[in-house]
Amino acid sequence: MTVDAAAQTRSPLGRRALAELLGTALLVAVVVGSGIAAQRLSTDRGLQLLENGIATALALGVLIMLFAPVSEAHFNPVVSLADFALGRGNRTGLTGGALGVYIGAQCAGGIGGAVLANAMFATPTSVSTTDRATAATFLAEIVATAGLILLIAGLSRTGRSVPAIASAVGAYIGAAYWFTSSTAFANPAVTMGRVLTDTFAGIAPVSAVAFVAAQLLGACIGAVLAVALFPAPIRSRPE
Repeated sequence: MTVDAAAQTRSPLGRRALAELLGTALLVAVVVGSGIAAQRLSTDRGLQLLENGIATALALGVLIMLFAPVSEAHFNPVVSLADFALGRGNRTGLTGGALGVYIGAQCAGGIGGAVLANAMFATPTSVSTTDRATAATFLAEIVATAGLILLIAGLSRTGRSVPAIASAVGAYIGAAYWFTSSTAFANPAVTMGRVLTDTFAGIAPVSAVAFVAAQLLGACIGAVLAVALFPAPIRSRPE
């Protein structure tokens, strides 16, 4: 997400990394925790997904609003990769070093968020046995991630405000829970965290590998589409 250049410049890398760690951890805690709650409170599978999806969509918008002024609220390695790839030519994206720090913080946050959610519901932290990988879900993850990257890059390149981006991203993920067969993980850090909960939101390690591969492919497609549709460079911000 793109915020005011001065705000990004004022935030040291360590502070931005902390924001990415906390934001990703809280996002995964919401995904996993609301999934456990839905599973316990409802017996209908569709209702469980609705409860999980609504909580995730609302929380994502709130977290973007909270952390965007510090780190731009990526919470997602493929968003950070897109920021790096699309911005390096204009010196507006993450540097290579900052990219590595962001991804490390996001992955650590994803794991920590899953452990936290399990603890809040007195559920053991264990490797998921839920196999989600099929040809259909692989395609769905490509579509979900491509759409997410296109949305974020398009809104950023056209100078939309943080509230607009937060609302749009939350709404997109809420919708993608339903229009994709994979329920739109669209985030390698979230996928990694969900490996560590054998509950409603869990995903088996082998499936997670396939999902991450699809997410990386989708991110490439989304970035190409963003450049084709919104060729104007992102507003420069000093490093």
